[in-house]
Amino acid sequence: MNDPVIELRGATKRFPSGTGQAHTAVRELTMQVSAGEFVAVVGPTGCGKSTTLSLVSGLEPASEGEVYVRGERVRSIPRGVGYMFQNDAILPWRSVLDNVAAGPRYRGASRSAARATAATWVERVGLAGFAKYYPHQLSGGMRKRVALAQTLVNEPEIMLMDEPFSALDVQTRSLMQDELLRLWAGTGAAVVFVTHDLEEAIALADRVVVMTASPATVKDVFAVPLSRPRNVEDVRLTAEFLEIYREVWESLRVEVARAREEASRVG
Repeated sequence: MNDPVIELRGATKRFPSGTGQAHTAVRELTMQVSAGEFVAVVGPTGCGKSTTLSLVSGLEPASEGEVYVRGERVRSIPRGVGYMFQNDAILPWRSVLDNVAAGPRYRGASRSAARATAATWVERVGLAGFAKYYPHQLSGGMRKRVALAQTLVNEPEIMLMDEPFSALDVQTRSLMQDELLRLWAGTGAAVVFVTHDLEEAIALADRVVVMTASPATVKDVFAVPLSRPRNVEDVRLTAEFLEIYREVWESLRVEVARAREEASRVG
């Protein structure tokens, strides 16, 4: 592995709980991601996958341990980080074009320059004919394309993606997965992609990180030796994909069962 652009060293995060005691979301988390690498993170529901992204983005400080981006310890939001959330952050009073132009504008670009850059990305995500539309006029898949353009317009070196396609129907989700791979290819950006969908993780990633049941830590890391470029529907039908799936699921299913048992016990 090349020098990592993201590195977590024994990172632990605790949050206050309603009982007055701290809740540990992740514990002793150690992970590295290199430039141009696509890493998917899977684990049981509520184990702390999203917290991992919050630590890398600087939205939450580690309670213990250290988090580094480009070799510098994370103490605030690092430059060059794009974050795509499960719920899109599209502003309802702005058109598609102006939503995408917002990032460059916040970074000091003139209105005309920001809109010119945004227009390029609106076209790249297949929405050139909808640049003047408003969010309420768009389908779910189109809104996700806007959110993807919002993330990529700033040319991030690191892309953090928190179940960005989970609310989409199966067909639209597959299309967006292919769109993401197409737009990411050649950018050199490091991607950390959190998902509950193991098929999605394997179809997209270079490596799949399996997290334990809460409080989460890294249990296993699996390489995905599937060639690129990939078509997600085609790759899911290959023998290589099924072999990797069985191997990763064997590790993940144990943690899913543990999480269910713990939920039943607490309930």
